[in-house]
Amino acid sequence: MQKQHNDIIKHAALATVLGASLAGPAHADWSATFTGVSDYLFNGVTQTGHKPALQASLDWAGESGIYGGAWASNVDFDDDTHVEFDTYLGYATEFDTGISLDTGVAVYTYHGATHSSDSNYPEAYVKLGYAGFNLNVWYTYDYFGLDVGHVVVMLRKDLQINDDWSVSAWVDRSTSLDSDRFAWDEGEDSYLHWQVMANRSWQDFDFSLGVSGTDLSYAAGDTRVLFSVSRSFAL
Repeated sequence: MQKQHNDIIKHAALATVLGASLAGPAHADWSATFTGVSDYLFNGVTQTGHKPALQASLDWAGESGIYGGAWASNVDFDDDTHVEFDTYLGYATEFDTGISLDTGVAVYTYHGATHSSDSNYPEAYVKLGYAGFNLNVWYTYDYFGLDVGHVVVMLRKDLQINDDWSVSAWVDRSTSLDSDRFAWDEGEDSYLHWQVMANRSWQDFDFSLGVSGTDLSYAAGDTRVLFSVSRSFAL
């Protein structure tokens, strides 16, 4: 879930709903994915101090289009926070017109120090797709536990070259809805992020190589070459 941004529901409520969903029909599909990345970037901003990360997810998908899962990664914020653990619950479908819809809620949680949980927050998302283009929107009322509304809007294009190769390119803007309480670069309420990746499947592994950058002036948003390798397993 690149990481994978209204008052949705409380953390405990989402966990309860997700737990009930995961106990659903036996014909549902389960999968697990393990990933190594050269740098964990969240909307172009490093979450690991530009160091590598190991990530894993457990996902469930029902025939109705309802899905849920959990995802984890190491992080490094220079404050003894070491792990990010996220849960999500959503619904995905495709209409006869070829338009796809993916909508849901996620909860981001952080662990390692006594104060790490202060950064926990929920998020709602809507993703619309057509002919390889996607318009994605994430919204939270409590960005990183700061009691600030925040919106991310992304335009993405995925191009399948052949059975093995594809290219993905996207641009997104992250915006604070109250720059007096939280601002990005030098008091600005938003910043721009772009990323281009070449993707290759080989021997049941998925490889990606590309570049990511932002218009932020500080090092956490520097332009970086990014590499990842992952493998998924049906359970």
